[in-house]
Amino acid sequence: MEQHGGKVYMDYNATTPLEPQVLTAISSALEEAWGNPSSPYEPGTKAKEIIASSRASVADMVGGIPEDVIFTSGGTEANNLVIHTAVKYFWGSIPPYDGIRPHIITSNIEHDSVKLVLEAYKKEGKIDVTFLPVSHESGRLEAEEVIQAIRPPTCLVTIMMANNETGVIQPVYEIFERVKLHDRQPGEFSRILLHTDAAQAIGKIPFDVKGLDADYLTIVGHKFYGPRIGALYVKGLGRRRTPLYPMLYGGGQERNLRPGTENTGMIAGLGKAAELVHTNLEKYFYHMEEVRDYLEEQLQVVFPDQVQFNGKLDESERLPNTCNVSIIGAGLEGHKILSKVKYLQASVGAACHSQNR
Repeated sequence: MEQHGGKVYMDYNATTPLEPQVLTAISSALEEAWGNPSSPYEPGTKAKEIIASSRASVADMVGGIPEDVIFTSGGTEANNLVIHTAVKYFWGSIPPYDGIRPHIITSNIEHDSVKLVLEAYKKEGKIDVTFLPVSHESGRLEAEEVIQAIRPPTCLVTIMMANNETGVIQPVYEIFERVKLHDRQPGEFSRILLHTDAAQAIGKIPFDVKGLDADYLTIVGHKFYGPRIGALYVKGLGRRRTPLYPMLYGGGQERNLRPGTENTGMIAGLGKAAELVHTNLEKYFYHMEEVRDYLEEQLQVVFPDQVQFNGKLDESERLPNTCNVSIIGAGLEGHKILSKVKYLQASVGAACHSQNR
């Protein structure tokens, strides 16, 4: 929680302010490395060096290698790129058959940049999709539910790492391990690609892509004090072990996989934010957990028998920074309470849905 202009900001799952060191990195890059990164003279070569350094910092943050990181405009583009790739990979790997479509498995709590894309593809007749509900008791999607949903043409499983509203951490490690071990029979699509949208998890909980078994991992800078830019980690991309097909065509940047002149300033900021996470994550984790727990303790003191913490479940782990609370009583809907609070900046749910509430 931070004070901005006399108000207390508590909506960090929507966006975070820029860390001062990140702002400095952005400003310095814009001032000193303003050239086109493809140009051979100094402002361009400086930009190219900054991009390479930032790519390495992002890779270090998630436990990967720089060759497996592609910069994107944000999480929405990264998620779209994964789904686009899975469908194209399916059709490029098998001969076309009437009535057979690629099948994708996901949960019913995904961000709209996954959910709405899949719904649109399904409506257009391009895919079949299974939306699996999370448990009411745990808020988790269990691995066995995913295994039972696998079909012969299943080509992608995409499950968020942690939910932005409840904070519940999904058992992605277990799910992906079970899918990897699942025996594919003759006539079934040979490889199920695995993707996790880690937007809410990065900068809050430790993880390492080497142990995760994910083929793709979505990274979003403005969730961990970076700028509004993103990246996609693709396991083995530098060695062509995992497919990635471009949605755009242009000047060949990002190895022809995401063309367009690089946004050097924002990439510099993302790299600095990633560096800070890599160095300070343990400290960040315990600070966020301490503040969150204190908030919940005080809410129980002030509103005894009137608070319900959603996502604080015995069978689940949750993000250290996330408190989803309901005030129980007639007329105490979240939006009504927040409309009367002068100094608190918070949301009743995902910020991208606020216009619908």
